[in-house]
Amino acid sequence: MLRLFASAAPSGLQARLREVVLFSTLSPRELKVVASLIHQRQAIAGEVIFDEGEEGQAIYILFSGAVTICHQGLPESPIATIVPGRIFGELALIDGGPRSAQARAAADCDLGVMFRGDFENLMESHAAIATKISFQLARHYAGIIRHMANQSEGAR
Repeated sequence: MLRLFASAAPSGLQARLREVVLFSTLSPRELKVVASLIHQRQAIAGEVIFDEGEEGQAIYILFSGAVTICHQGLPESPIATIVPGRIFGELALIDGGPRSAQARAAADCDLGVMFRGDFENLMESHAAIATKISFQLARHYAGIIRHMANQSEGAR
């Protein structure tokens, strides 16, 4: 039987994006728009994804593998370890300033990359989608600030 208005199953990338908190509030149609802006990339273990001091041009989404955030040349003293489903380098969406740390693949990785220019275009062409992402980004930062505050209280 022919189904004229069957809903299309989400693409593999859309399904992966749905698992990322930054995009969790988006509808299937909105995810499709965002997926069209994501560039997929691989990194091999030990590869530098971006370096401390570089101009921030993109946000990264880790789909598989692990990424170490560290000061340049100090991968044995990580600031953070990024696991699948998490984002990193997100300050690039906000200010494009220099990277405050290095991101290095701790294992072979599958990454999604959204460039700042693409996000700015999304803000102009699909303001509602960009607003949802921006709110999730603000929640992400609120969580980081709360975590840091709790850690500093525990150190007292």
